[in-house]
Order: sequence, then C-alpha cells, then structure tokens
Amino acid sequence: MGTTRPVVTRRLVFTVNHAAFFASHRLPIAEAARAAGWDVHVIASARSVDRDAAAARVIAERGFPFYEIPFVRGGLAPRAELAALRRLVQLYRALAPSVVHHVTLKPVLFGTMAARLARVPGVVNAVSGLGFVFLDESWTGRARRLAIRTAYRRFTSHPNRTFIFQNDEDRREFEEAGMVRRDATTLIRGSGVDLTAFAPTPFPDGPPVVVLPARLLGDKGVREFVAAAGRLREDGVHARFALVGDLDPNPASVQAAELTTWQAEGVVEWWGYRADMPAVFASAHVVCLPSYREGLPKALLEAAASGRAVVTTDVPGCRDAIEPGVTGLLVPARTVQPLAEALGSLLTDPARCAAMGAAGRQLAERVFGVERVVEATLAIYERLLTPTP
Repeated sequence: MGTTRPVVTRRLVFTVNHAAFFASHRLPIAEAARAAGWDVHVIASARSVDRDAAAARVIAERGFPFYEIPFVRGGLAPRAELAALRRLVQLYRALAPSVVHHVTLKPVLFGTMAARLARVPGVVNAVSGLGFVFLDESWTGRARRLAIRTAYRRFTSHPNRTFIFQNDEDRREFEEAGMVRRDATTLIRGSGVDLTAFAPTPFPDGPPVVVLPARLLGDKGVREFVAAAGRLREDGVHARFALVGDLDPNPASVQAAELTTWQAEGVVEWWGYRADMPAVFASAHVVCLPSYREGLPKALLEAAASGRAVVTTDVPGCRDAIEPGVTGLLVPARTVQPLAEALGSLLTDPARCAAMGAAGRQLAERVFGVERVVEATLAIYERLLTPTP
C-alpha cells in the first residue's frame, strides 16, 4: 500500500484561470503570504492569452513554483474540462496544501471539486466578477447560467471554506440562488492598488485624452464608448479617445474588423495591451469604463490612485469603485448619449476634472490600498488553518 504524503503546515496554492490575471491581481497577496511563512505555489493556464507565457515566467522568477493547467476560456469543452479537473486533483494530492485559493468562476467550481477529492483542509473561493455568462440573455446564456448555478449548489460545498466577493450585490445574487451561505462569505473590496506605483501626476499638455482600460469586450461597453467618442467629435469637442487592452478569446469580444474600422475612421486610437499602466493614466485626463457589470474593477481603483476623474456605469462593481459626483460620474449602462454628455462635461471643465481626481486619490488612500486587501486575505488563511467546529 502507498503512503499518504503529510500536509505541509502552511502551504498555500493559488488556482487561477490564467497566469496574466494572477500576475496583475494576486501577486502582492502571494508575496505577503510567503513573507508570513507560507509556502506558496501557483496553478494557472499559461496560454489563454498572449501575455500568459511572459506572466508565467515572472511568477517563476519571483520564486513561486508554477504549474500549467489547461483551463479553457470563452466556453465549455467537456474533454478539456475533465482533463483540467483530473490534473487539479493530481496536483492537490501531490502538493498537499493546507489552503487553496481559487479565483474566478471556473477555477472556483473545478478547484473546489478537486479540493474535496484530494481532501484539502481549507478552501478560499474568490468571485472577482460574474462575467459574460451572467450577462448573456440568449437562450444559450440562460441555459449556461442555470447549469452553473446547479453545479455551484452541488459541487462547491466544503466543510472549511470561505467565499470572497468584491461587491455585496454579487454576494446577494449567489446567496439568493442557493449557491452559497451568507455565513461562508466575506466582502473584500477589489484586489487593491499599489498607492506608490499609481500616484497623481499633472495633466499632460495637448488635447485632453480619455482612456478605456479593459479587454476589448462588448460587455465592457467598448462599442458605447466608440459611439460616444463619435458624437463628441461631431459636437466639436476636441479630444482623443483611446482603447487600452487586448482582443480576447471570449464570445463577447470585439471583432478585429470593427477595431480596424474605428481606427481608420479616426474615432478612437488603439494602444493595445500595456504593462505600464501608471504611464497610461499619467497620459490621460479622464478614465472611462462603461461596463455592464464588474466585481470591482482594478482599473478604476488605479485611476483613482492616479488622481484621474472617472466616468463609469451605474452597475454592480463599477458604482462601488467611485463616489458619484465626487470622484467621478455614473451613467446608465448600454447607453451612448448619457455617456457622451458625462464625458463632454468633464472634457470641457478641466478644473472639475482636477477636483474629482484629487478626491479619487483620497478615496484610494482611505479604502483601496493593496495593504488592506492583503491583510484581510491573510486573516482568512489563518482562520482556515484552525476551523471552528
């Protein structure tokens, strides 16, 4: 008979959909956990998007053992999903972690199943946003949503688990759908922002610049942003509008032909994926994210820390990232004219832009510093080590 490998007292494993997301959103927590005595490992896909391979190298260079897993993004592929689940079980049994931290919907579902099969003592499930499947109102979208809710009710139970939500509306939706109990949840507002890296700078010279920093997905409000930019140009507002992000392997992705047309017409600029986001915000006057729904968008926290006014939508997650009328403006989702009017009101009033940016920095310092997120997350890990009967 084989022997069972003993559980390492303080081994922590992160399981995330892709490496680039871990590097941009969870690396500070991993580094703080290691400093607190945890042996930290990372599991993720290294080829979901172009920058994943580079992110995997960064993770390994920072001293975290990295294991690739074939998560499929943008839909379901039963054979691949089964292979990912089998691989997770193998890794969890081999690594014998005391706590696993799953991030985003698919790793939460498969990771919790694997944790039960591998008898992992503690599970953290972080829901960073509900994603395209919770916004898709087609019959296939509704069917997938029903399947996900059923799967969560059946397969994400664990005797020693905590669900982390970034806004209370997502938490309430999961609770009302029977996917989680309130006493197994906690609220941590976003993944935090490095207040040193993202700092206020003077507005640049030249015409004002509005940036939309996000993957180029329809449900990020990209098309509404482009249409609003076109209306403002027709109204004689002299400004530049830039999309900052990648095309994405997602059913909601903007098509390459659309992007080519927008650039040819001169409506917007496309700056592509940028790793130097502090420089991006420094080059902007206003940051815009007209998303249909978010967890708590890191880009808006970074914009606030950078002292930039924000225009975003009155939806869960986005409205939680600003103080309406103080640090930014809210508009209805999926609309063009209100978005154009809000952007125009700031572009023609530099003093108001500056005042909102200064208030945004104060908000970031009070609420969104990454240290707060790290402290709250490490406290969850410690609590899971000594579960209450």
